[in-house]
Amino acid sequence: MEPPECPVCLQSYDGESTLPRVLSCGHTACEECLTNIPKKFPDTIRCPACTVLVNFPPQGPSALPKNIDLLRLLPSTSTLAPPPGESTRNSKKPSFEFVARSWPDDFYAAWKDRVLLLDAVSVEREEGSDFSSSSSSSSTRLCGCLKKGDDLKVSLLRVGSFQRRDDGCDSVFEFSYVLRMISCLWEMGEEERDELDVIMGVVEQRGVSKVFGLWGDLENGVLYLVGERLADFSWEEFEDIGEDDDALCLLAVMGMQLCEAFLSLHKEGVSVGCLSVSCVKFDEFGNVFVDLIELLETGREVYGLVSEETSSCGKPVGAFEMGLVLKRLVKNGVFMSFEVLFELLRKQNLLMTQSSSGCMVSYSSDVWPVCFLLIMLIGGKRFSEELTESVSGVDAKECEKEIEDLLVLYTCLIEKLNSTLESKLSGKFKPMVEILRQCCCLDPQARPVLTDLWKCNRGMVMNHRFSSMFALEKKKPGKRKEFCLVLGELCRLVVVGSREVEEDLPEEGEVDKDFVGKLSQGKIKSQDLQGHQDSVTGLAVGDDFLFSSSLDKNIHVWTLKDFSHVHTFKGHQDKVMALIYIKGAESVCVSGDGGGGIFVWSTSFPLEEQPLRKWYEPKDWRYSGIHALAYSEDGYVYSGSGDNTIKAWSLQDGRLVCTMTGHKSVVSTLVVLNGVLYSGSWDGTVRLWSLSDHSFLTVLGEETQGIVRSILSLAADEGTLVAAYQNGDIQIWRDETSMKSMQIQSSAILSVALNGKWLFTGGWDKTVNIQEVSGDEISLDCTHVGSIPGSSVVTSLLYWEGKLFAGFADKTIKVYYSGR
Repeated sequence: MEPPECPVCLQSYDGESTLPRVLSCGHTACEECLTNIPKKFPDTIRCPACTVLVNFPPQGPSALPKNIDLLRLLPSTSTLAPPPGESTRNSKKPSFEFVARSWPDDFYAAWKDRVLLLDAVSVEREEGSDFSSSSSSSSTRLCGCLKKGDDLKVSLLRVGSFQRRDDGCDSVFEFSYVLRMISCLWEMGEEERDELDVIMGVVEQRGVSKVFGLWGDLENGVLYLVGERLADFSWEEFEDIGEDDDALCLLAVMGMQLCEAFLSLHKEGVSVGCLSVSCVKFDEFGNVFVDLIELLETGREVYGLVSEETSSCGKPVGAFEMGLVLKRLVKNGVFMSFEVLFELLRKQNLLMTQSSSGCMVSYSSDVWPVCFLLIMLIGGKRFSEELTESVSGVDAKECEKEIEDLLVLYTCLIEKLNSTLESKLSGKFKPMVEILRQCCCLDPQARPVLTDLWKCNRGMVMNHRFSSMFALEKKKPGKRKEFCLVLGELCRLVVVGSREVEEDLPEEGEVDKDFVGKLSQGKIKSQDLQGHQDSVTGLAVGDDFLFSSSLDKNIHVWTLKDFSHVHTFKGHQDKVMALIYIKGAESVCVSGDGGGGIFVWSTSFPLEEQPLRKWYEPKDWRYSGIHALAYSEDGYVYSGSGDNTIKAWSLQDGRLVCTMTGHKSVVSTLVVLNGVLYSGSWDGTVRLWSLSDHSFLTVLGEETQGIVRSILSLAADEGTLVAAYQNGDIQIWRDETSMKSMQIQSSAILSVALNGKWLFTGGWDKTVNIQEVSGDEISLDCTHVGSIPGSSVVTSLLYWEGKLFAGFADKTIKVYYSGR
């Protein structure tokens, strides 16, 4: 058998260089290691064996006693017994989910920062906006303001639906705003989320309008994509542009910026497929931007136009119906490459002829709509009207009746368009007309690329001898999945003008009734426990019973099987302020009242009305009764009092063992964890006391100098300590290191409960708030999961095996559980 060794350096004790020293917890480490261990607080050290915080002499480890028995019995095979409570600490407690989530942690981490705050956006509805001024149909656009310093104008695009705030639901639990949005995203299809991810990732690209994030309208149950809203295009600015050389140069600059915007989208794997005048926006400096929100709106309206023109035929479309679709698109100022329209109809199974070849949509599909938009701007509003008339003159009957090849109809349309362009645009615009002819090629691979169109516009602005100074970087294949915006799932979510709406997105006012069920895998239900005649002050669980104390001076006992009332402990002459359960050879319930009485009740069946024993705390002029109770496995009951002290009592006979002083106000709450007694006070501090000798260890909360926040409740679990304050704040420590401070409520938090990752708080706002605590020793995150509204002030909380017990000031106790 190897000789005993130091648990830090793993060197065997030899009585000289590796000298064993005994800490107050009973564990041993070598003198050198105890000297070098970092000490977070003065005169304390964390034991390297059991990690309990213990006293450490200011003189150093030489003042600690040597482990003489260990030196004498170095070859001994005996092992040191762990101190009381260590086995309890190291044992893994079973985990019970209060609210089960359907999404993984990495999904939440990826999307939570993309959800805007609930009050970040104000909504207004804008009527009468359309594709162009010549459009005969009007649509509704949602816009608003983003409350970010100076209010920014934004556009809103509906992308999802969730349960509205005022919809009836038999679940008492209300999920937090952020988690409701996360759930809505999780219920989306993977392709929809991928598109959103890409769209929100192009915000830094040149020439593309910003997308700020996602925002949920709780009143209507709609999830919106929020984007920057810039100045709209105006036809009046382009009247008679062909007669003005300066205006021609300006238009060429616009063409360059438009090409740069689309090339930026291509870098992110996004092709657009179609374009309209409404998608072109201007910033305050006159720079051209492509509006992503408007592009998606345009795509949705294209689906609506196609649906309107094809719904009446009741069969797959042929050349005639195809002609109607093309005319309607041109009339509404929508410019779309033929292969994109062909693919759109094919995906909707609307074509008589289904091509066996693969999809021909690519980045080249964006050249035609961009170039055609520029020609529309050159020709002005009158040219737009004439072009619409010329397209309306195309008759599908010109095609042979037996031929259903839609390319023939498209060729007829292109010929008429080219003849119109040749007659209306010549001279200075000849280079642009020539490149348009090439862009109209039916083979996407034979068209010029956007960089060629960019160069054409640049040549109209500057001298060719400077051309070598500028060059566009060619697009490199990226890791992102490539997709066409107008053919994507986001454009198919809502079909404007059609009676059919995707099942994933209900009509306005409709909601997914099973939303709560999908999120929590079971609705949160409640059961009321009635019996007290005044406010509930404490809750405890043990021996298959729930114990509750009240200002009515009684302790009620309820069975955990069906939550029925089984017994009442009577005897207190004053209001009962604190309650704990102690498991042991003789399990008992201990209660403390406002008159200083501490009563011990047997929990063995049959239950008795009278206490096993009782004793009273001595009073003085500052006395205001017992405010808190705690118990250690050493057999001591600790009471926190209104005289600013903590007292240790022997559970066996009620003997006062010692009095611990140091707090400057009422000791309101006590917690025992890992060999340390934590005491919280109205003075705003948490003091730590050694359970082995009841000596003071250190103080927490003094880092907020000049700010006094009374501590009303403490909760601790697995090295994590949470303090709740009268101003609605909580503070979280891990191993006595402050990790997080945040406001949970706007008013006092009267009770806090912690179990694993679940943190529950309740108080004056009559609501139980639920947080999920996650992280490690370096960082900690506290996520608001949801809330349970109540009808009265929440006075006490207890979480046990997946059930939440809450006591209220209106005399009731509620049990919340998942109704799976």
